[in-house]
Amino acid sequence: MNETETGRHPAVFLDRDGVLIEDSGYPHLDEHLVFTPGAAEAVQRLNRAGFMAVVVTNQSGVARGMFTEARMHAFNALMVRTLAARGGRISAVYACPFHASAQDPAYQHPDHPDRKPNPGMILRAAAEHDIDLKRSFLIGDRDSDMEAARRAGIPGFLFEGPNLDVFVRDLLGG
Repeated sequence: MNETETGRHPAVFLDRDGVLIEDSGYPHLDEHLVFTPGAAEAVQRLNRAGFMAVVVTNQSGVARGMFTEARMHAFNALMVRTLAARGGRISAVYACPFHASAQDPAYQHPDHPDRKPNPGMILRAAAEHDIDLKRSFLIGDRDSDMEAARRAGIPGFLFEGPNLDVFVRDLLGG
């Protein structure tokens, strides 16, 4: 069945740091936005194959007091705009600023349902965007990403570099 028959969309859930962008250690400033090789092309390829691209990212830098939630949202918006200018469409970004050892009590949570390895961001995105999890998968670079995918009932694929477009091409079978 395709999307028009089910009314639901397949999606690829993408981790941000280490998958879409280089993980430079809590990237949040505009100058930190460095895409992994093949990132824009990979998102284009996923879009052409009929997948919504949804970013799911832990952002404990907010909880740790390294940057504000507003700065996190501004950085994510810049990433989405820059990818769009390069032909890749991100449909939604879900970011979890909570952490068990937060400096800011507003972001302290012992095990937030959105913080990977918990599946909260994936499940919320599925509900809010009519995503068919049976036809969706996740690409991440950590065991916590793989565990979040498992808990959401979707396949998870571990990206270890170097080129995201080659990785996606191989996943999609050419």
